[in-house]
Amino acid sequence: MSGKSAAPEKAAPEKLELDLSDVDHRVGQLVGGGQLYDPCSSSDVRRWVMAMDYPNPLHWDEQFARASRFGGITAPQSIAVALDFGHGAQPACVGYIPGSHLIFGGEEWWFYGVPVRVGDKLFQERRFHDYKVVETKFAGPTMFSRGDTVHTNQRGALVARERSTAIRYLASEAEKRGMYENQLGAVKRWTNPELLAVEKVRHDWLLSNREGVSPHFADVRIGDTLPRRVIGPHSIASFTTEYRAFLFNIWGTSHWTAPPGIEDPWINQDPGWVDGFGFDEEGARIDPRLRDGLYVGPSRGHIDADKASEVGMARAYGYGATMGAWCTDYLAYWAGHDGMVRHTKANFRGPAFEGDVTYFDAEVVDKQADSAWGVPLVQVKLKLTNQDGGVLVDCTAEIELPAGRGSDKAGG
Repeated sequence: MSGKSAAPEKAAPEKLELDLSDVDHRVGQLVGGGQLYDPCSSSDVRRWVMAMDYPNPLHWDEQFARASRFGGITAPQSIAVALDFGHGAQPACVGYIPGSHLIFGGEEWWFYGVPVRVGDKLFQERRFHDYKVVETKFAGPTMFSRGDTVHTNQRGALVARERSTAIRYLASEAEKRGMYENQLGAVKRWTNPELLAVEKVRHDWLLSNREGVSPHFADVRIGDTLPRRVIGPHSIASFTTEYRAFLFNIWGTSHWTAPPGIEDPWINQDPGWVDGFGFDEEGARIDPRLRDGLYVGPSRGHIDADKASEVGMARAYGYGATMGAWCTDYLAYWAGHDGMVRHTKANFRGPAFEGDVTYFDAEVVDKQADSAWGVPLVQVKLKLTNQDGGVLVDCTAEIELPAGRGSDKAGG
């Protein structure tokens, strides 16, 4: 024996875990949520497309819309999420997880050929579908949870179904790891020539199908590309405009509802947000700012860089539900007045940060003359990237197109 004392063993690092004790028993259960009081108005439609930077005249130009076969302002398919509560993420954010935060991970939509008209009111049935926990570089143990929403109108007609994916994680761990802090440089400062180039792409896309002419299924070829689109540069002003177009964010526009027969329907309970990101439901009865979301609540980081850093996001950033709506709008614009987006599945890979722009590039990858929908469909792969080529969204979509001239399918 050497007589030397053995070096003390280093203690194994404490394993981080999410507390899921309030989650497991809720899987598969119907859940409650918010319900808007008022039907959709023409101003709601105009505010929504303005916030989404979607200048399809069918949705804001009264004279153009009246001259169309729709006879007046009609809503884009994407408005279903604006007529919901909680950006569509509510049934995917179920159960109390202390010290957690949430970002949107993706959306899948099915549309059933029932357009939203001015004066319609949407109702939602929500269910917590499932979840899994994986290790991520972003925050260690991270939950990917899914929730389903069924949207029907006041006549009971099925308008759309949505499956949303929420990413729930420990905010302190994401802040400590600082993944985006390490990846991002300073907010990009655009030169005038760069901005002019961005504006040209935007303007060319606006002119690409302003009249709403639908391509015919027979004329579309696998490998065809859709016109490029760009949105941005994103700013605190644009993020705020987007947030305010979701109608539930307007004071007093919604009330809480619960599905019958559910003992604990998870209506508006605390999901476990960290200090400074929760609502004050009681105080909001007097001061509605206390559950406004941007002033107080979980959306503060979208417009406040300091708050964004507290939840691992480094700087002001955009909304997942907005990116999903961008995808639907872009595809519907190409499909025209006689086409319709039937299905989209979008995976959100990263946020749209302040100062960045978002480019849209898409290609036709398949055609189905006889589809499960009973109509001809083309399949499109869509990718959203920033100015550096970083991927924000991967999306696969199926779009109904008229088989030939004279078709009169609903769309827009």
